[in-house]
Amino acid sequence: MIGLISATAAGAAARDRLAAAWPDRTRVYEGPAGEAVRAAFAECDRLVCFLATGATVRLLAPLLGDKAADPGVVCVDEGGRFAVSLVGGHGGGANELAYEVAGLLGAEPVVTTATDAVGLAGLDALGLPVEGAVAAVSRALLDGEPVALEAELAWPLPPVPFAEQGAYTVRLTDRAVQPGPDEVLLRPPSLVVGVGASKGAPVEEVRGLIAEALREAGLSERSVAELATVDAKSEEPGIVAAAERLGVPLVTYPADELAAVAVPNPSGAPLAAVGTPSVAEAAALRQGGELLVPKRKSASKPAMATCAVVRRPGRGRLAVVGLGPGARDLLTPRAAAELRRASVLVGLDQYVDQIRDLIRPGTVVLESGLGAEEERARTAVAEARKGHAVALIGSGDAGVYAMASPALAEASDDIDVTGVPGVTAALAAGAILGAPLGHDHVSISLSDLHTPWEVIERRVRAAAEADIVVTFYNPRSRGRDWQLPKALAVLAEHREPGTPVGVVRNASRPDESARLTTLAGLDPATVDMMTVVTVGNTATRNIAGRMVTPRGYRWQHAPEGAG
Repeated sequence: MIGLISATAAGAAARDRLAAAWPDRTRVYEGPAGEAVRAAFAECDRLVCFLATGATVRLLAPLLGDKAADPGVVCVDEGGRFAVSLVGGHGGGANELAYEVAGLLGAEPVVTTATDAVGLAGLDALGLPVEGAVAAVSRALLDGEPVALEAELAWPLPPVPFAEQGAYTVRLTDRAVQPGPDEVLLRPPSLVVGVGASKGAPVEEVRGLIAEALREAGLSERSVAELATVDAKSEEPGIVAAAERLGVPLVTYPADELAAVAVPNPSGAPLAAVGTPSVAEAAALRQGGELLVPKRKSASKPAMATCAVVRRPGRGRLAVVGLGPGARDLLTPRAAAELRRASVLVGLDQYVDQIRDLIRPGTVVLESGLGAEEERARTAVAEARKGHAVALIGSGDAGVYAMASPALAEASDDIDVTGVPGVTAALAAGAILGAPLGHDHVSISLSDLHTPWEVIERRVRAAAEADIVVTFYNPRSRGRDWQLPKALAVLAEHREPGTPVGVVRNASRPDESARLTTLAGLDPATVDMMTVVTVGNTATRNIAGRMVTPRGYRWQHAPEGAG
């Protein structure tokens, strides 16, 4: 929960904007600022104070304790010009919140954390538990000193400029080891603990068994991702409390699913009790992985708890990112966040150039030229399968004539995939032209490199006969100069010569150009691959120089003054 505190009318107005935008994330604290800050500090994960920084610092000073546990605090000035990450930049989430608040209020985010200021991902902001010499190793990264990564298992980390060797080390491990003097340990959530328990098993017995199993196997509790058990034990108090004490979720599976999991130590007792010959081992292995600790029982007589530990491999992550039509302000915040998150970026060289300033230090950039779409898709999937966090970029929306289709055709269920939508060229061009897509519309690519012309022509004819607005992608190139005239001729069989046609080149970019013509007046020679052509339907009109397709037809023919 985000606590909101203000002291003036202007501050309250900005505060209320946040509260309205985030009704489920925020709580407004009324009354004197000092009392409000103290209450919010005790009850909330983060705070936004619409106060002067000096006043906020004085109010916070007596409350600050441990930066790992204190809430993050963002301070917004009286004029709403700046959103300052004041304390708890990484651990408290204030840096991220400052960007969110600034985006919503139209303010400038102010983040002074050293790593963030130079675009580095902070070691304590990688999303993993961290131990050791965080300050010293972070300083080494900032100073450009070599810091080596020793990854004992593959995990999709954000980009950090690691070296092959160095006096400083970051070690990714789930083993129970102590960090060296110039070392940071990152704890991936790689361990799954399967648990079984008799009815009424004490939490101390369940929790003690888990701790003992991890300790004897040399594994860190901080890498436990979840406890897993059978559905029948989903409300067993000892198991539920053990998960709460570990601070991890409890995941349950139906007995028939667990019965289908091959395990080394099946037993008749759980089969009779809950319908599966294994609970602990089967639940731990249900999502795959390496069995590190076979089923073991607690020491009590009779034993009331069992557990098993599995190391689940890190799954690589592929984000297919649409960059929009080209203008930076049409690149979505989600797309920008995925670019910052990716340790490997794959894309067409000219698209990489568009966002090169957003790429964090340490990101591996794999770029190639035109015509290598399938190769880029294969490369991105292969890098994700190695356990990396990968961003595969495309223009517009990555799912529209772009990289999502070849990438998802290549990917299987061994990696996580997320799609990030973008503003398409058709939408950008439509906004420039007016409202040509106000009713049913279709996009058709005229490139016959991958689709036979007979198929393309059949689709154009179907759109013409159905009286649907058509936007042509890839309309004309040096080697393909006859397809656009042919497509226009098909449309002309069903539409009047004066049908409005919008032509937009490089929509949203500095050299953008747009013009409104007609079906009879369009000269195909003025069109190239950087252009989208939108042909209206029989209802589309040129109104004050804007291309408009009404949402419906009935109103056009209604008597004047009719509703």
